[in-house]
Amino acid sequence: MSFLRKLFGLGPAVDLKALADEGAIILDVRTKGEFQGGHIKNAMNIPVDSISSNLSKLKNKDKPIITCCASGMRSGTAKSILKSKGYEKVYNGGAWTSLNRKIA
Repeated sequence: MSFLRKLFGLGPAVDLKALADEGAIILDVRTKGEFQGGHIKNAMNIPVDSISSNLSKLKNKDKPIITCCASGMRSGTAKSILKSKGYEKVYNGGAWTSLNRKIA
């Protein structure tokens, strides 16, 4: 399994619940309309296409960030964008509904 994780760039398994319990930012990168239709409590909403212009909302580059969206595709893109901007502790949480169950 670790071979597959490395092959697909998934890295080591991360305890998302522990990160959330320790105060990680839950960053929902869906559109505003999707977010209004349901989201994780206390999640921040910045659509993936506007992350670069909203970095001021994510001031602390050392604070863990867990990205989520509808399926995991946009959250993966958001993770890549944030990593390229110097954010080190960024984790793709995948679909928000699944992430919500994991961290509840």
